[in-house]
Amino acid sequence: MAVSIGVVGCGQWGMNHVRIFSTAHGSSVGWCCDPKPERLSAVTRQYPHVRTCAELAPVLEDRSVEAVVVATPTSTHYAVARAALEHDKDVMCEKPMGTSAQQCEELIRLAQARQRVLMVGHVFVFNPAVRKLHEYVTRGELGALYYLSARRTNLGPIRGDVDAVWDLASHDLSIFDFLLGGCAPMRVSACAGAFLNSGRADVAFISLEYPDRIVANIHLSWLDPQKRRELTVVGSAKMAIFNDVSLEAPLWLYDKGAAVSHEPYDSFETFRIRSWEREATVPTVPRLEPLLQEAEHFLECVRTRRNPQTDGMNGLRVVELLEAISHSVAQRGAPVVPTARAVGRTPAPVSR
Repeated sequence: MAVSIGVVGCGQWGMNHVRIFSTAHGSSVGWCCDPKPERLSAVTRQYPHVRTCAELAPVLEDRSVEAVVVATPTSTHYAVARAALEHDKDVMCEKPMGTSAQQCEELIRLAQARQRVLMVGHVFVFNPAVRKLHEYVTRGELGALYYLSARRTNLGPIRGDVDAVWDLASHDLSIFDFLLGGCAPMRVSACAGAFLNSGRADVAFISLEYPDRIVANIHLSWLDPQKRRELTVVGSAKMAIFNDVSLEAPLWLYDKGAAVSHEPYDSFETFRIRSWEREATVPTVPRLEPLLQEAEHFLECVRTRRNPQTDGMNGLRVVELLEAISHSVAQRGAPVVPTARAVGRTPAPVSR
């Protein structure tokens, strides 16, 4: 029997969820909830069989609805997800899971107490190119990792309830978390600029220091002439670039690098750096929609009661870093040691 889904929030991204869960195998959309009448009218025109409501109560009180997708503004994620869990619904909440680590911890405890599935919409973890990159990293294709560098820029869209860090950095932090196996950075530092609104940053530059001397940086902006969604990963053996804007070749693998010669030297003249540059390759990446892969994973977790790959702990780790970045920005770039409440904690499998 198909899993009945209630979608809360029918903006642009929420409508993508409506589309996906209306067509994914083993699911159907029973309700759509949004306070804006024009959005509900758009749902009715495209999906006349779906019931609509402006308030959350009808979705939560319908016992046939097994799971709720939270696609509302960030500032409301915690309240909506909490209400759904309290009504014994499984939840997939868009990123970030909350606006504080404390909110995330409360949702995790509630989901465990109610034996509910709690998943966070870190959609890039389900991107086929990112998953291929993860394969290269985990099997040592790139060698020892040196650094990761991400750029996520565009002219807008500008949010009204959070700044660019909380809107955009979740994506790259979740990718870093995935590639590095949940390893938390030891320190973060960040500086930001608020040019459109003095109280809300629209551009930020973030630096992270991970164990094993791995460093990373992220450039975020709502105020940039170019749309860029790029990630460069550099290792001792090879390098890779993920470009989400490129549909034809989203992932490139470069067999190039440099290393210090092991031959003895006694002066600068005899010091040598060995470099190499061989062929670059474009790995075959399946043309699968990441949001569909994410939705199918959520449905599998609902049916089997397994923990999602991007579970509450994963969401908590990302929010802990967002808090640390915000603290560093407030201190004009001073290094901040992130809290690590999510590290080493593995929740028990959920059950009915």
